[in-house]
Amino acid sequence: MLQGRTLWELLEKRVAATPDALMAVDEDMRTLTFAEFKTEAERAAAGFAAQGVQAGDVVSWQLPTWIESLVLVGALSRLGAVQNPMLPIYREREVGFITKQAEAKLLVVPSVWKNFDFQAMGTEISKANGGSMAVLVADKALPQGDPATLPPVADPAEDPVRWLFYTSGTTADPKGAQHTDGTIAAVSYGMSERLALVEDDRNALIFPFTHIGGITWLFSSLQSGCSNILMESFLPDETPAVLSREHVTLAGSGTIFHQTYLAAQKKADAPLFPEVRGFPGGGAPKPPAMVAEMREVFDAPILSGYGLTEAPILTMASVDDTDEELARSEGKPMPGVEIRLVKLDGTVAGEGEDGEIRAKAPQLMKGYLDAELDKEAFDADGYFCTGDIGKFDETGNIIITGRVKDIIIRKGENVSAKEVEDMLYTHPKIGDAAVIGLPDPSSGERVCAIVQTAEDAEDITFEEMVAHLKESGLMTQKLPEQLEIIDVVPRNPAGKVLKHVLRDQYKD
Repeated sequence: MLQGRTLWELLEKRVAATPDALMAVDEDMRTLTFAEFKTEAERAAAGFAAQGVQAGDVVSWQLPTWIESLVLVGALSRLGAVQNPMLPIYREREVGFITKQAEAKLLVVPSVWKNFDFQAMGTEISKANGGSMAVLVADKALPQGDPATLPPVADPAEDPVRWLFYTSGTTADPKGAQHTDGTIAAVSYGMSERLALVEDDRNALIFPFTHIGGITWLFSSLQSGCSNILMESFLPDETPAVLSREHVTLAGSGTIFHQTYLAAQKKADAPLFPEVRGFPGGGAPKPPAMVAEMREVFDAPILSGYGLTEAPILTMASVDDTDEELARSEGKPMPGVEIRLVKLDGTVAGEGEDGEIRAKAPQLMKGYLDAELDKEAFDADGYFCTGDIGKFDETGNIIITGRVKDIIIRKGENVSAKEVEDMLYTHPKIGDAAVIGLPDPSSGERVCAIVQTAEDAEDITFEEMVAHLKESGLMTQKLPEQLEIIDVVPRNPAGKVLKHVLRDQYKD
């Protein structure tokens, strides 16, 4: 496993080690070796330099999961720019806020993608910002130049901020988490160890590359020499076939993806992923029943991790964990990670007790771009307050039991939405589920279950739901008092349920 202080140093070491090894292949069967990646990145770096991009400049970019997106990262890293990848679903409100706060010098976007005019949006934002930000359209093509014109590779004495990742919050302005090559390298190295990555691995990079998880996989690929299968969009009717064609060994990357794989395999005449050895996951809760089904159908485990944009993959499962550990936990703390559990009353949780997860870690951000936000984000001892509630099991795995803001208080009784959701997932008529608290004049909050019916199943009735939850062992005080059937449970690109949308929809 290679190590490097910067992404570019890591790339140079990887090219020296395995220059002709496959780094990436996309749905159109376009390929890129590590040596080609370096060459293309240097040409693009020279092209960007000719347009005035220098070390320390903030470059915001909003490209799909393309091979050119990987090259863009390499090019900007070669120049020592500060990169600000943004999710493609962001629109004028988010992109305008982010680029203004980040003081972006350049915004890189596709012209039109998925019927949305990114170029027009960027132009309007640039005008609103007084024209201080240039807009570059990159439709699977980047600026080109002569690498001989590039300045020498910078040798930073420290580990400067090189990344601005914004949280995908939708109820407030996005928060900009400042990361360095060192913080990303730390999390990718730990992930590579937990997954036992090797050069022969083929990872499914089929979620937005602009997510911090996408950049983490790029680092892991350079560290381990594994290759990536890219798709610009996750398409349930097409993605499994592409992954099968490319001999996927690690098929991520979360619950909604894994549900799709199961559905596709049930319709297939032969094994879809005969070489798969694991299903990395994260970003959203995994139903324990699905873990068992994935093992039965594919003979491979779900290897989930837990983390946030501000502190990615704080814990992660290992290929050596037992099926029981994999089903009920999110793995053990990554190397160098310190976790403290703090109860809602502010005291440290005891053995087996739930508490807010607070962490110190080498992959922890260097603070928010808006330093005022740091005051509430860190406690007096410097631990980052995640807002998630969890507990340790007897073997040191973390079990996520809810969120501080996701505890429903019904008649003074705390109800964990996640506990109810996990039980709902086990009913064959339920394909997806979310549990929320709604205002109630008599109880303070009432428990509302919102479910998406499983494919080819009939809608579950309220009576069936209650009977199932009772049989599953749920306390009577925690039973939902309301059931809503919905076509699709709304989620963000990371797979997290948009519960604020559901609360607004059903609050009356």
